[in-house]
Amino acid sequence: MQSPIRVLRSSISRSPASASIFEFVLVSTLAVALIGSSIANPLNPSPPEAPPVQTQPVASSAVAYPLKASSNKRYLVDREDRPFLMIGDAPQTIITNLSVAEAATYMANRRSYGINTLWINLLCNFSEACNRTAVTLDGIAPFLDAGDLSRPNPAYFERADTIIKLAASHGMVVLLDAIETSSWLPVLRAAGVDRAFAYGQYLGRLFKDDPNIIWMHGNDFQSWRSRTDTALVQAVARGIRSEDPVHIHTIELDYLTSGSLDDPTWAPLIELDAAYTYFPTFAQVLTEYNHPDFRPVFLVEANYEFEHNPYTDGGSTRNLRRQQYWAMLCGATGHVYGSAYTWRLEKDWKRNLDTTGALELRLMRDLFAGRKWYDLIPDQDHRVVIDGYNALAEYVGKLVAHVGNLQLQSRLVASAKRLTRLSSVGDNTYAATARSIDGTLVMTYLPSPRTVTVDMSGLTGPAHARWFDPTDGSYSAITGSPFANIGSRQFRPPARNAAGDSDWMLVVETTPPPKSR
Repeated sequence: MQSPIRVLRSSISRSPASASIFEFVLVSTLAVALIGSSIANPLNPSPPEAPPVQTQPVASSAVAYPLKASSNKRYLVDREDRPFLMIGDAPQTIITNLSVAEAATYMANRRSYGINTLWINLLCNFSEACNRTAVTLDGIAPFLDAGDLSRPNPAYFERADTIIKLAASHGMVVLLDAIETSSWLPVLRAAGVDRAFAYGQYLGRLFKDDPNIIWMHGNDFQSWRSRTDTALVQAVARGIRSEDPVHIHTIELDYLTSGSLDDPTWAPLIELDAAYTYFPTFAQVLTEYNHPDFRPVFLVEANYEFEHNPYTDGGSTRNLRRQQYWAMLCGATGHVYGSAYTWRLEKDWKRNLDTTGALELRLMRDLFAGRKWYDLIPDQDHRVVIDGYNALAEYVGKLVAHVGNLQLQSRLVASAKRLTRLSSVGDNTYAATARSIDGTLVMTYLPSPRTVTVDMSGLTGPAHARWFDPTDGSYSAITGSPFANIGSRQFRPPARNAAGDSDWMLVVETTPPPKSR
């Protein structure tokens, strides 16, 4: 295999407009750091493709919970083996910060945007959005003695169960974080492994009959490399599983970038892989997709709308679109959107539900839900889009993200992101592509305008090609469509989309596109 530096040199020679001497020196340095690290080289070829599963899409209202991994371990399916496209929001503090009536209002609104998944912390993380006793609005505390896991308050957990059942009535699955780790690790440490296990048993018994749950662990779990801390969190997971063997589990590890399988000790405990990243999302999602012990991967967290945390690129709507389209075209079974207003659910939350980010999330959902998204294979070898995908942006995004995974100081990683414009979400212009395994569909997301060359010969017949505008959901016809499935063809998007930005999705499909799409 070629070295990363040699690949980068060839990438620069093919993409001179994207290259600079400084970028080459910086990226070469990062490549050397990568070679010397214990992390797998992101330039390794992808694993063999799993065969497709004969399944049919399902509307969120018809989901037969609980969820599980598909037989090829590439996406989630419901109890009837129908693919589940995860479209999520993160109302992490909903149990403590909203009344049941307010929660119903929130859920009805999110359902109107096609959202079918809610990340909820069973115990809210301490912040300006949650007090340290984690009591509900009407004064119900989670423990009879503050912070004592051995004395859960039945009234609090019954309230939580009410919220979970309310989500079920809206057709939603709950990513239920049993004891999130950004705030509650001191409580776990004080409890010890045995009490942590017993707490998990309590949760497993209480919630095992709620079908619409995915058990979640972690949350900004920066100390997961501590075997002591991990043993405590895993004790909760094992306790849950001892009483509830049905529901699947996942874990969010640490920022600035991680995947659940970074810690191999979680592999026996989880069925769903959570990618968490503040870098161009294609890098971390592809890392998980290519893992030797892969399982369905979803983008659990990236930049949130209306937030700009230190060392990140912020949640502009342009960044949000890039995050979610990159993830979907790189093998994800879905994506959890987030907003500063909806995760905190403070006083202004009702006025900030109908946002551009939520609308564009629904447009993304509609685009994929009407097609066989679950049969899409990432075009990692660039056999479909053979030119114009921006090789340098791809390699820089992967290398910088993997160096970020090395636990270097955040300020050093942030400096690298500032100094090379291709390593941030807002500046990286990699055009991700996916193709269906049966040769009927190709989708390419272009963050910026350029001409791309598509090898048409992999399609099973003449193909209709259109540009999809991710900001208003409209389609633009391409002159000459449908095109023969021979040779290669160049495509260039319109100059600006409806929002005045320059990102577009190329959709090439052999089935005549319905008027409703």
